Amino acid sequence: MSTQLAMARGRSLVHLAGALLVLLILAMMVLPLPAFMLDMLFTLNIALAVIVLLVALNAGRPLDFSVFPTVLLVTTLMRLALNVASTRIILVEGHTGTDSAGKVIESFGNFLVAGNYTVGLVVFVILVIINFVVITRGAGRIAEVAARFTLDAMPGKQLAIDADLASGAIGEQEARRQRADVAREADFYGAMDGASKFVRGDAVAALIILVINLVGGIAVGMFQHGMGLAEALDRYALLTVGDGLVAQIPALVISTAAGIVVSRTSNEQDLNREFMLQLFGRPQILYVAASVLAVLGIIPGMPHTAFLLLAAILAATAWFVEQRLRNREAFTAEPEEEEIEPLTELTWSDLPPVDVLGLEVGYRMIPLLDRKQGGQALKLITEGRLRFALEMGLVVPPVRVRDNMELRPTSYRISLKGVEAASGEAYPELLLAIEAADMLGRLKGDPGIDPLTGAPGIWIEPEERERALMRGYRVIDASHVIARHVEAVYRAHAGELLGRTEVQQLLDSVNTATPGLVEEVTPRLLPLTSVQAILQNLVTEGVSIRDTRSILETLAARASRAQDIDELTETVRASLGRNIVDRLFEGAETLYVIGLSPKLESQLIAEMGEEGEAMLSPELVEALPLVAERAMARQLERGGALVLLVAPALRAPLARMLRRTGLPVLSYAEIPADKSLQITSLMDMEDEQEHEAAQISGA
Repeated sequence: MSTQLAMARGRSLVHLAGALLVLLILAMMVLPLPAFMLDMLFTLNIALAVIVLLVALNAGRPLDFSVFPTVLLVTTLMRLALNVASTRIILVEGHTGTDSAGKVIESFGNFLVAGNYTVGLVVFVILVIINFVVITRGAGRIAEVAARFTLDAMPGKQLAIDADLASGAIGEQEARRQRADVAREADFYGAMDGASKFVRGDAVAALIILVINLVGGIAVGMFQHGMGLAEALDRYALLTVGDGLVAQIPALVISTAAGIVVSRTSNEQDLNREFMLQLFGRPQILYVAASVLAVLGIIPGMPHTAFLLLAAILAATAWFVEQRLRNREAFTAEPEEEEIEPLTELTWSDLPPVDVLGLEVGYRMIPLLDRKQGGQALKLITEGRLRFALEMGLVVPPVRVRDNMELRPTSYRISLKGVEAASGEAYPELLLAIEAADMLGRLKGDPGIDPLTGAPGIWIEPEERERALMRGYRVIDASHVIARHVEAVYRAHAGELLGRTEVQQLLDSVNTATPGLVEEVTPRLLPLTSVQAILQNLVTEGVSIRDTRSILETLAARASRAQDIDELTETVRASLGRNIVDRLFEGAETLYVIGLSPKLESQLIAEMGEEGEAMLSPELVEALPLVAERAMARQLERGGALVLLVAPALRAPLARMLRRTGLPVLSYAEIPADKSLQITSLMDMEDEQEHEAAQISGA
């Protein structure tokens, strides 16, 4: 309860803050203030002026600082109140010394103008002229014209909002917000037109107050305190100049902020970024300016150091900007992102296509992809696509590459059909040393991983390369890491990349070599979608479809008697058995494989029946991957191949259930007759039961 009460009181004080501030400012004009309080208030005035200037610089559009006209009035009133308070204390206490009106006024009088009131008067007059004649007059004219044009444009803007609302382009809530913005914009420029008169009057008042303080101070010093003319002029003139400068400098800052606000366009960027982009964002202009300064710098009699130094700085800046522009644009011929223009009617052709494969990189990765800077990543990705096409018979779509400033500088992200499929980090200045089974000793460095094989690695310095190779590591650079990660993605998702268009292109190429074979299969026996599904099943399990002729001949012979996709896939796999076995066993004559225990095989056949794996118990489905992983561990110890051999009826269901383990599943029908088999490990549910019992007893 006490917390809620404190929050409620805090909100009440916030609501009263504006009224209290105005009352305090008015009180300053009447009540005498001590010198210390005057110092604090002058310092606060300077701080407020700086805050207002910074807010104006960082506002995206004028309406982001819509309270500025009121702020202008309050700050002007505060400066005038301080002038009144300082005038009072200067005339009353000025005869006691230069610090009688506070340290701030004394510092501005002594330090800024070196104690010379003549110089101070000149500086003060110049500041007033700059403020009154240049900044305030220009800002007032801009506000006046902007208010006029904004009011003239209001009916058109309202009609445009109503038209967008009627067409459904915006909702009712958005329409209300836009109408409120239009009204606020007109009110803002109208208020700024009037508020600029405050600044103008403040500049005039500063001159009048200066003259009054000077004349009044000399009169008080001579007639009340018995000073001579020279002494009174020296004492009161210095205090008057210090008082004028300490008030006029914040006034100049506030006037500058007003000019910045009213001269802004409706660009959403803050002024700092907009200023840098538009003024220093074109290297050609900077090169020309540097050349002009260099020519002037070599003319006899000119200040060579200043001109040549600035010319060198401008040339270096131009080179830096040019390199950044090349890094962002040179590595891709396509635009980073096409901006959809506002449309009166939206059609299907207006929707941008989704990239099948996309690669986004942080800015430090851009040189790895830019061929002009020696980047090898795109070349390696292309080589990987070619290698995959020769191996699997599937041409992967090109990878769309772009930079993404939202990513960390050394990060990259790979997307598949617009959805993130993988991500990682690569360090351009380092090398990745991939561990091997027979390596000698370990290296020190940040841990990494080979994205294609999953093998662990270490990021090392380039000078450690020879040492890593001698210890048995395989060493690759960041370009290879990115290319291998892209290859890992399309290998893992090969079935998704084989679309209807790719299948049709594949069949067209086969039809050129063997006319009539394609027509015999599709559309005569099978629709194109069925052929696509069979090919997708094959590439998903890592079976090459490069021998498309054998696949189509098998379908032509079998499809007239069966139309089931899984059954046809198994028939095609049997016809490709020699290729599948050769890829997994690399030409070995004796195949050392993992088998199913008779008990587990009988259980699977009994539970599945004709319905397939859908009839298996959840406990068995959950246990099978764990049993497979333990059998794989035993097979590795015995030096056999990580391949599971099962009956033809069990192959497809087990392949789907064990896919996440990475264990290939073959059927007896796929083994060539000239190969001998030897089962060296068994998958058995009793292993899982023993493991669970061991865990229970250990607990």
